[in-house]
Amino acid sequence: MKLPVAILAGGLATRLHPITETIPKALVNVAGKPFILRQLDYLKRQGVSRVVLCVGFLGELIQAVVGDGSAFGLSVSYSQDWPKLMGTGGALRQALSLLDSQFLVLYGDSYLPIDFASVELKFLNSGKPALMTVQRNDDKWDKSNVLFRDDVILEYNKRAPTPGMRHIDYGLGVISAEILANEGATEPFDLADVYHRLSLSGQLAGYEVEERFFEIGSHKGLIEATDYFRDRGE
Repeated sequence: MKLPVAILAGGLATRLHPITETIPKALVNVAGKPFILRQLDYLKRQGVSRVVLCVGFLGELIQAVVGDGSAFGLSVSYSQDWPKLMGTGGALRQALSLLDSQFLVLYGDSYLPIDFASVELKFLNSGKPALMTVQRNDDKWDKSNVLFRDDVILEYNKRAPTPGMRHIDYGLGVISAEILANEGATEPFDLADVYHRLSLSGQLAGYEVEERFFEIGSHKGLIEATDYFRDRGE
């Protein structure tokens, strides 16, 4: 792995109340371990060496647990998205000074059992400024929001998905810093809107995966993720 990973871990996680009223979602216990530690463990096993955590509400609690990452064989730094929430895109823009000109983006509530190095290589060979991993979904886990055909993302639209969409954003992306640096410097914005514009202009590469993803953004997802780790004895 050549590129650093940014983890978006600054949301308010209202869907997980009352659990997340006193702790951030990254510290939710999943089968006996804070979720962020499970993420960092598998990033280390993927060959990642540097992580930037974009934190918000109660982010200091995450920093107290993770520290500088040396205990996990990683270098971890922090970008604060609080008290003014800048959205997923704005949070990444604020963290650009801690990242490289290109970097991977992972949501703080997602566990993705895939090979990150293959995703990185596909991006580097694509010649495009961003890449999104996608999975055939057919509205199974959530509303499908990607029109993906012949290995090409024709449109990603989180806000207004169309009936022809069969795939979903899998939760791992790669993006060039210049894309975010060109956004307005003071107003919040959503990474999903950036991806949408890139997809319509043919600038969003796609990488299709088969493995199902796990997430702890909802109580149902938390139960499924807990069962996944327990079944694996982890």
